[in-house]
Amino acid sequence: MEEHSRSARRRFPGLPSQIAYARKFVARQLADCPDPTTATLLTSELATNAITHSASGRSTGKFEVSVHRAPGWARVEVRDLGNLNETPRPQHRDPYDTAEHGRGLDLVEALASKWGSEPRGDGMGRQVWFELVWDEADEAE
Repeated sequence: MEEHSRSARRRFPGLPSQIAYARKFVARQLADCPDPTTATLLTSELATNAITHSASGRSTGKFEVSVHRAPGWARVEVRDLGNLNETPRPQHRDPYDTAEHGRGLDLVEALASKWGSEPRGDGMGRQVWFELVWDEADEAE
């Protein structure tokens, strides 16, 4: 049976407790892909950035997660109420640096097949995304 592309989207309140729900949402959408753990880890990093570095983390803030799926490929997008004047960039920290913050986009850069950031189409913030690619033969039946 040929699998077609599909998409799912969900909005979350901009609270730290919601990051776990965003991970679970992505895990459900990508349960049959070869590495759902990487997808959920990277989602966690982007969602954390959304509520830490944008208005999404304010009392009425929200962030949105979209998952797009096709055979051998997945793209996860996190939309926030971000700062359009500052582009998210990896920090490239020294691995022996003991600071607790600043490594999220380094992980995304290291583990994703491709990633990027751009203003949202509605002009209300930023969208940060990553893509994972795998051999279709590795997908669960």
